[in-house]
Amino acid sequence: MPRAGAGLARREGAVPEPGEGQVLVRMRAWSLNFRDLLIAQGRYPRPVKPDVVALSDGAGEIERLGVGVSRWSAGDRVIGTYFPRWLSGPGTPERTAHDLGGSVDGVLAEYVVFGEDALVAVPGRLDFGEAATLPSAGVTAWRAVVEEGRVAPGDDVLTMGSGGFSTFALQFAALGGARVIATSGSDGKHARLRALGATDVINHVRTPGWGTVVAGLTAGGVDHVVDVGGAGTLAQSLLAARVGGHISVAGVLTHGSGIDPLLVLAKQLTLRGLTNASRETFERMNRAVERHGLHPVIDRRFAFDEAGAAFAYLATGAHVGKVVIVADGTG
Repeated sequence: MPRAGAGLARREGAVPEPGEGQVLVRMRAWSLNFRDLLIAQGRYPRPVKPDVVALSDGAGEIERLGVGVSRWSAGDRVIGTYFPRWLSGPGTPERTAHDLGGSVDGVLAEYVVFGEDALVAVPGRLDFGEAATLPSAGVTAWRAVVEEGRVAPGDDVLTMGSGGFSTFALQFAALGGARVIATSGSDGKHARLRALGATDVINHVRTPGWGTVVAGLTAGGVDHVVDVGGAGTLAQSLLAARVGGHISVAGVLTHGSGIDPLLVLAKQLTLRGLTNASRETFERMNRAVERHGLHPVIDRRFAFDEAGAAFAYLATGAHVGKVVIVADGTG
């Protein structure tokens, strides 16, 4: 098949049959993450299955049930979990060995077979496109802000950029009553970040010492930093955090070194690396999403035949929130 862009190639095949304990899902929408772009470009640092089916995040409706399935019924609206084996508890090597769109095939297909335990229900009031944004960016941001960060009303929180993970972190922090300071290198995105709940937005390109500026906007630094840049931002994150503050590292957009551990010691900081989370955590987040009527931020929706264009658009960095693919105009 001809290349679809960004290292993608379309293949045709038979509709799979669900086995015992499995369900067949007709996929209605998918969302992209920076990780998917790295995999498509051959730059992802972890092992990837050869000719892997792309994407970890997608939502749809159950078409058929395999023998013995009890959790679901045909027609249920569902979302796949990023780690199909991580149902609850800590993320052990066994539970995180399989990651969709990486070590095992992902979900960018019209029909996908899932184990019945590897799905969660779509929160009410969300369409399929919105639901598809939740498995990676949503769950990881929820873990960073709520379950690990334990952000409380009145806390100061720093988020970075305008991608899907960062907009979820901003929304969850604002929903929890925190004051959110955001960074973005594009002045054109500042108004949208403020509309989502940021009280201040700093252009990190024009202000390379933004960590000190952030600390100056607060009483000695923010309580929580949600860092997505890795080596390129962590030094400034250490400056932005208050004494005893918490830094969640949930992304590595740039690699390198130059971090001073003395600042971690002197400020008694908690530095925590985060990946995704369990199905149980996903379900807790979904209950909160439904209860508070939260809607994920979607920048653009592309048709299934435009998957290559969706990847190309993600690579520009022009988006605020998530880039989504929908099937047949649905979602």
